[in-house]
Amino acid sequence: MARWGHFGTPVVIFPTAGGDFEEIERFQLIAALGELIDAGRIKAYSTDGAAVRAWLSATTSKPDCARLQDRYDSFVYEEVLQRIREDCHDDRIEPILAGASLGAFAALCGICRHPDSFRAAIGLSGVYDMSHRYCGEDSAAFSPLARLETLKGARLEQLRRRAIILGSGEGDYENPADSRRMADACAAKGIPCRLSLWGPGRDHTWSTWREMLPRLLAEQLTSPPAGPPAGQP
Repeated sequence: MARWGHFGTPVVIFPTAGGDFEEIERFQLIAALGELIDAGRIKAYSTDGAAVRAWLSATTSKPDCARLQDRYDSFVYEEVLQRIREDCHDDRIEPILAGASLGAFAALCGICRHPDSFRAAIGLSGVYDMSHRYCGEDSAAFSPLARLETLKGARLEQLRRRAIILGSGEGDYENPADSRRMADACAAKGIPCRLSLWGPGRDHTWSTWREMLPRLLAEQLTSPPAGPPAGQP
């Protein structure tokens, strides 16, 4: 796990296709976020994408992938979240989750499972249902789309008080249909969601994400908070 910045809203940025915790620095995403970091508006955190890496592996069995995904979720909620709160000296601070491509999958998984603890999720060029494209039906239980279909009660009410921001290009290797499906699923459940489509000039590539993530983050930081989730003061 790595951190960049000294003050501001914590933002957990998941790597793309199961990359490591320094991927976002190597591909200059941290440099693109430099203005927000230097101004003390955000602190950026990243951790390995171990669960996604397993789903994409040709050697890891699907049941083992499912178990690892469940443990990874617990790791983010029980370990990463708590370390961020210690680092920020605030035991109730609520990070924003973000990611591109399969990192967007991880970000949306996190907020759908734990809307009590995360303020918002930003997904760029996301894949929100890996079951048909990558890893078979074993992954369906972890798909944000599948989770929204079964979400109800207190957790759904909590998620309705959060924010989900989705963006996708329509150029090479992009699949805006996944983002539209995710936005439609949120709308059907009454969950605040904003979808931005960037047109055919934006491809599925780091240059797109370096340009768009700072914009979406800055917009979210200036949005009025939705208030605490149901059940909290």
